[in-house]
Amino acid sequence: MFAFTRDLRLNDHAGLAAAARHGVVVPVHVIDPVSAARLRRSPRRAAYYCAAIRALDASLRARGSALIVRRGNAGPVLRALARALGAGVVAWSCGYDAKTIRRDRDLQSTLEEAGLRALPMHDGPAIPPEDAAAAHSRGDGYRAFVPYHARWRTLLPPQDAGSASFAAVEIASEALPIPEEFGSQAPLPGDAGEDAARAKLRTFLQSAVLQYGVARNVPAARETSRLSAELSFGTIAAREVVRSACERAADPFLLAEERASLRLYLRALAERDFFLQLAWYNESLAEEPLQPKMRRFAFARTHPHLDAWRSGRTGFALVDAGIRELRATGWMHPRVRAIAAAFLCFDLGVDWRIGRDEWDVYLVEDDPALAAGNWQWIAGVGADLAAYPRIYNPVKQARRFDPAAEYIRTWIPELAGQPDVAILDPGLGGREQQLPLPLFGTRSYPPPVLDHETAARAFLERYAREVRTPA
Repeated sequence: MFAFTRDLRLNDHAGLAAAARHGVVVPVHVIDPVSAARLRRSPRRAAYYCAAIRALDASLRARGSALIVRRGNAGPVLRALARALGAGVVAWSCGYDAKTIRRDRDLQSTLEEAGLRALPMHDGPAIPPEDAAAAHSRGDGYRAFVPYHARWRTLLPPQDAGSASFAAVEIASEALPIPEEFGSQAPLPGDAGEDAARAKLRTFLQSAVLQYGVARNVPAARETSRLSAELSFGTIAAREVVRSACERAADPFLLAEERASLRLYLRALAERDFFLQLAWYNESLAEEPLQPKMRRFAFARTHPHLDAWRSGRTGFALVDAGIRELRATGWMHPRVRAIAAAFLCFDLGVDWRIGRDEWDVYLVEDDPALAAGNWQWIAGVGADLAAYPRIYNPVKQARRFDPAAEYIRTWIPELAGQPDVAILDPGLGGREQQLPLPLFGTRSYPPPVLDHETAARAFLERYAREVRTPA
């Protein structure tokens, strides 16, 4: 028996392959309280998940089987199903955030106490954490990305994990989940599921990946892979993405800059694995800074301009455009994520966990372990070992990465008629006074809520005083 979690596909599947070594597989999916709570946080996430479950069930039916859905705590539900089916082995894919790790640990205990064999398998990352950490001096994972990446590269390319044969079991299933079950009114997307994910990957690798070196920094380029939701729900294997990128990089006719773009894309996939292994070996990552020296540094829990940041009205156009893209689509360009997150942590001095939880309401992707690792890195409390926090100047970043203000105009229509200089450098004379036209009502675009240089300097002075100065 195999219990699907965030691995909603049938091919290149480590968990299914492991279960198949014990015979034909009965496919099960348990909607447990931990998963349901995650889905209730984001309406778009719930809709994507429900569509992916439907696609998985359709794929199973095409193979003469069907998904057995249950609701409740995974341990008792899977124990009862195994007894009813006469199954001796229950396999599933490991989670990497603290709540899921604890859930998996409890599930394993419940099954083994019932005399069943439990098979938790690594399927989410391209390289399992233990494989990457095998050469580490302490065998407990890497806390710095550079040595991790050097190790990760020696383990490529991963092999196809295989699939399984499925049983046609005459046992009733509960209804497939629908968005309304999680309080969502969002429509089911038409591009969820394994076939859609693989098609998206193929399209990306045909051409867009060759410009990834630029696209990862230029939000208007729109040529990143956009596979975050697919990878987080496992509708495509990270192994397949890495392997396919490596195969594309082997093309002898690529230009040097195109090969460099592919190397950068593979590096981004390695960063994803790095943060998953970081969470695997550090269960407190969701709430506690990885760096001990930062555990006594108190970020604020609120700020007079926090709501302006949340709504995309800080007056810093690139920050606001990113927030609005997120709220409108459930996704934000990776470069802009870093800039908007740094603005919260350093310009406003607000706790990174506030930002993580705010974005969790809008993101389609479901990767709490990655969210914790990335937010800690940006806030300078996690795996980033820089001597001082990396503070981005949002005005300079806009000039550098959105020089024609194309991305900004896309998401801030109030600025569409303004000249580039007024958008990209409001300090040089300020933006022209906007009339409250009916199109925008009285919500013309605001001036900057603070002076970045003053805020950044104040944060660095406090950091030097409280962290860098020996106690």
